[in-house]
Amino acid sequence: MSEPEVDEYLRSEILQAIALDHRFRHDDLHVGVLNCIVHLAGKVDSLAMRNALEIMAKQVPGVRGVVNRIEAPGSPSPGRKINLNLKN
Repeated sequence: MSEPEVDEYLRSEILQAIALDHRFRHDDLHVGVLNCIVHLAGKVDSLAMRNALEIMAKQVPGVRGVVNRIEAPGSPSPGRKINLNLKN
């Protein structure tokens, strides 16, 4: 299987797992996979749900990592600034 095919397979596995879990409104979630790294975005009602989605994605065989940018009360801002000044 080529890398894009693997990425699409992983994405479909994660989307299927989310669809089967009735805690999540999957219309508020976005899942992308690139180089076997899962990118999660969207909005959920709690930090517990945000963390559960990340754990769910990590459990799919073949996933190398997860970037969790899901918005939830108490979670870090998905658009937070990163200080790249390496001189300090």
